[in-house]
Amino acid sequence: MTAQVSLYPLRQVSIGPAIREAVRVFRERGLETRIGAMSTLVWGEERTVFAALQEAFHRAAEHGDVVMTVTLSNACPSPEGP
Repeated sequence: MTAQVSLYPLRQVSIGPAIREAVRVFRERGLETRIGAMSTLVWGEERTVFAALQEAFHRAAEHGDVVMTVTLSNACPSPEGP
């Protein structure tokens, strides 16, 4: 499964801490992670992806208000190919 994740920290002095926390969760869960300018792509087993998304949201929210948008696909190739 592939997830495209965008995290938007609201009313925070710096957006970096919340975003770094979310990326840390993805990596701790063993997901392939590719960081882009506006979103992060993660690949992995479905249960792991969903659990990581939930944990990443909660950890980012510890820094303040956040909005997370996610697009999920079971048809996108992994970074290594089909």
